[in-house]
Amino acid sequence: MNYKDNYNPIISDEELFDAIVKEKEDIGYYNLALQDLSAYKEYAQEVKQRNIVVIGIGGSTLGTYAIYKFLKHTKKLSKKLFFLETTDPIDIQSKIEGIDLEDTLFIVISKSGTTVETISIFKYINSLVLCNSENTLVITEDDSKLNSYAKSNSMKTFTIPKNVGGRFSVFSAVGLLPLAIVGIAIDDIVGGIKKAHDSFFSQEKTYKNLMKKARFFVEYKNKFNINVVFSYSSRLEGFNKWYIQLWGESLGKVDFNLTRQGLTPIGIIGPIDQHSFLQLVIEGKRDKTLTVIKVNNFENDLKIPAVELKGLEELNYLDNREFSSLINMQADATIEAINNEKDIPCDVITIDSVCESSIAKLMYEYELLTSICAKFMYINAYDQPGVESGKIILKSKLK
Repeated sequence: MNYKDNYNPIISDEELFDAIVKEKEDIGYYNLALQDLSAYKEYAQEVKQRNIVVIGIGGSTLGTYAIYKFLKHTKKLSKKLFFLETTDPIDIQSKIEGIDLEDTLFIVISKSGTTVETISIFKYINSLVLCNSENTLVITEDDSKLNSYAKSNSMKTFTIPKNVGGRFSVFSAVGLLPLAIVGIAIDDIVGGIKKAHDSFFSQEKTYKNLMKKARFFVEYKNKFNINVVFSYSSRLEGFNKWYIQLWGESLGKVDFNLTRQGLTPIGIIGPIDQHSFLQLVIEGKRDKTLTVIKVNNFENDLKIPAVELKGLEELNYLDNREFSSLINMQADATIEAINNEKDIPCDVITIDSVCESSIAKLMYEYELLTSICAKFMYINAYDQPGVESGKIILKSKLK
């Protein structure tokens, strides 16, 4: 008797880890923890302009913005970083009005080199100021039309490796170059991702945490198919946006059995959304997991002053309390309220401090988590056919 089957039980941790190690040979983002940064730092030292404008969209900007947003208020940065990433005419004009274009380096980023939004904005910039070898840097794939354009105009170029997808590219030239230019320590960024890389591939703490979390997400994906990141710091607003693209575009796929898969990302900010979304979490449908992200040390000692407000004396217990203490108590209260329900899956990530290595480690771990979930779900985390179909339709309509 012959017997064949196509049953696919959930892959074991050992099998999955072996698959990730094998994938590491072809998928480039894993190895960005081991790269040489000297070329980026050398170029950054040469830049004289005080304004740095990144022109790009999606994976070309979201990761860079996430790190810059997290760090910019505690770092004495030598230059200002701006992002032109939408074709909204009001947004474009309002941002341009506040920038001295004659004292600006334009960084044009497009992996394919033909991104409609990016080239449209670049065309507009060229109508305002001459973009040339002195004020324009191009980051793209080596064989793209944008790279050919840059070379023909003697513009400096850096390459996005073909095996590094756009939404996984923040730790390549895409993110590290703009951040290095404005004065952020990219050695510390790569140091942070290397800690996560080594801990995972040595099967230590990061490996254990991510495997457990990914397995839960996938095994319970039909019940808890919404994953909420609840970040208790406005500095993590950029991280939330980056996470939404990474998670949604990587995991919303058709698997090899032609079954539609997907985990829905939501990013909210505490305590702002504590007064809105938390109601849905506590008393709403049990279809969500929560990850609460706290910052242990805000490196800011701003306090609530002991100001007498007549009629509000009962709130004097707030006097002389640091705002950083208050926001972390708000986070703890939210966590306790969730845990008291006993049926809402929740984990807590505490960032040690506002520094390069902390945000980099967090982001790299989320990249790893995304790849692990994709392996559990038998899908390709690195393509985006659903997005490409829309791009094809748009270009057809424009033509």
